[in-house]
Amino acid sequence: MSEDRTRDSYSGKRLRILVVEDHSETLQALSRLLSHFGHEVSVADGAQNARNIFESREFDVVLCDIALPDGSGYDLIAEAKRKRPVKAVALSGFAATEDIERGREAGFDFHLAKPVDFHELRTVLGQIAA
Repeated sequence: MSEDRTRDSYSGKRLRILVVEDHSETLQALSRLLSHFGHEVSVADGAQNARNIFESREFDVVLCDIALPDGSGYDLIAEAKRKRPVKAVALSGFAATEDIERGREAGFDFHLAKPVDFHELRTVLGQIAA
């Protein structure tokens, strides 16, 4: 059994994850939890910072807030997906049907409402890792 499979029953592979979130406490909490489950985590507190990091490293997943201080998560993900294939998970307080549809149109593969349910996030990451 690999080390990844022994971490608190997480059964997916180790993912390279970029978390884009402007709320520092949420960013820190997500980073700590995802790292605890064995993922390689990079963080960005805004759209431009995320672009710079995305250009310099390969990622399996981008977890991205929609409302960023220096841009839109929708625009950021659309741009990222034009550059290379990556799975994208929206983290948003906006969870109406039209928000989810707009996210899909921008390239988000999943949409999680804030506050993020970590069990739901783990399920989504497990689907991505499968």
